[in-house]
Amino acid sequence: MRQTDSVSTAKQKTNKVLALYHKTRRYPFGQKLFSIMVSRMAPYFGTIKPLITELRLNHCACLIKKRHAVHNHIKTVHVIAICNGLEMAMGVMAEASIPTHLRWIPKGMSLDYTAKAGSDILCIAEVTPEQWTPGDMLVPVRAYDTEGVVVVKGHIKLWISEKPQKIV
Repeated sequence: MRQTDSVSTAKQKTNKVLALYHKTRRYPFGQKLFSIMVSRMAPYFGTIKPLITELRLNHCACLIKKRHAVHNHIKTVHVIAICNGLEMAMGVMAEASIPTHLRWIPKGMSLDYTAKAGSDILCIAEVTPEQWTPGDMLVPVRAYDTEGVVVVKGHIKLWISEKPQKIV
């Protein structure tokens, strides 16, 4: 674990999403099981059959396999499937990382298509701990082919706000 991860962990209680990810990883096909669970919570993600390959505080990687169901007319991975993977990586990262007194909601997405996506695609969302403050937050996202070429890059804008105080 990196030092920034341990510092952030000390400042917030154990996150259910991270705990579930670490628990399922202990089992055969654990990453697949975790990915299916996430896809059931947000069913549209299931259309790309995503695989969360890495999850830690402020970072998530999601793999989309190149297959017929995500092809476009030139038999590359359709950019909307990639957008779906980037949104999943961002959402899982946000749920696993946001401080307990805050909440998030997506506001927009700005992306550039930089190369053809002719292979499996790895979608990555990553922020720094300092970014978790109320207001607009830009989450940098990137999608890479198997050669490490960036095929889509940009950011997803989130609105970060304080959770309402519970009246006891």
